Formats: sequence, structure tokens, C-alpha cells
Amino acid sequence: MQGTETVTDEDEGPIRVLLVDDHAVVRRGLRGFLELLKDVDVVGEAENGREGVAAAERLAPDVILMDLLMPEMDGLEAIAAVKQAHPEIEIVAVTSFIEEEKVTSALEAGASGYLLKDAAAEEVAQAIRAAYNGEVHLDPAVSRLLAQRLRQRKDPDPIEPLTTREKGVLSQLATGASNKEIAYELGITERTARTHVSNILGKLALASRTQAALYAVEHKLV
Repeated sequence: MQGTETVTDEDEGPIRVLLVDDHAVVRRGLRGFLELLKDVDVVGEAENGREGVAAAERLAPDVILMDLLMPEMDGLEAIAAVKQAHPEIEIVAVTSFIEEEKVTSALEAGASGYLLKDAAAEEVAQAIRAAYNGEVHLDPAVSRLLAQRLRQRKDPDPIEPLTTREKGVLSQLATGASNKEIAYELGITERTARTHVSNILGKLALASRTQAALYAVEHKLV
């Protein structure tokens, strides 16, 4: 990272990361690198989606690196299960190659981004930090596809259940603002911003802040 040492709050400690991949050598390589970072703490590993969901429940990580192709329960199912139970946990999908349908499905399931398995070590670190800060980087084609699918939803007005403060947070999400940026803009703490985002996802029955941002655009909050 250029110009910064860490993105975590001083009182929150390092970013707690869970590794979920069916290849032990991949997990070992990731752990070896991540353990060199002062702002990241690898709290556990799992070798399939089912174990990953259980580990997420047990360890309460901040960020999960989730392989998409695994036995017993694949990454897409695991992402959806984790986000349903713990929407505050950020998940980065990890794939061997870019396949738009799978990437889109992962994002719709609740992933906040994706990485290729041959990504450079620093890219992995940046993805973890970005996910922790609520930052999402999407290919324009993926964004368009997600927007089209969201337009097909037939739910009643989803904005009504939100409080005035939550609507303000949602409008910030639509601009791509991170939790830290939302906190600064609205004069609240980063922890409070994160809580508001979690509440918004729950009330609107959305799986990720990506979906929330697109929802805000669809309802002309920006």
C-alpha cells in the first residue's frame, strides 16, 4: 500500500481473516504471506464451504477469503449462508479464472469483491483491506448485470422501513463510500456506520453493500 501503514482503527486491532479453500497448499501460501502483515490476523482455515460456514460462526472473522469451487458445499452456497447469518462479515471470492456468471453470482450472494488465485500477494492484502473498509470494485459489465437483475425485483417500496439516518447511509453507499468515509461525512463513528450498513442489509433483505448501493441508485437516492 502506498502512503499508508494500516486501515484499521487503533482500538479494533488487526483485521481478522478466515481462509476457506480446499487446497492446503493455497491456504498455506496465503497464511504465510498474511502472517507477515501487521494489520492482518489469520484466525482460522477451512477446507470446504460447509466447514467455512461453521468456522465463520465460531471465529467471527472480519473478512473471509472464499474459494468458489469446493466439495461438499461450494463457495457460492457458503457465501450466501454466511451473509444470511452474519451480514457484517465481508467476503472476497477467490477464483481460478474470471467467469462473469460465477463472479456475478458471488457478488449477488454477498461477496464484496473477487480475486484470481494467481493474484500478487499485495493484491490479496489490498482486497482484504478494501473489503474491511467496505470498498467494492466491480467491472462495469458486472455492475450493469446486477442492476438489471435488481430492476426485476417486485418488492414493495424497500426504502420505507429505513430510518432517516439509514437513508443517509444508503445514499452514501450509492456513491461507493467506505465505512470510514460514511462516518466522516455523517459525523458518526466508523463502528456506528458499519452497524447502520448491517441494519440496512437486513431490512432490505439484501446480501451485500453492492446490492444496497445499486438499490439506492434504482430508487434515486443520489
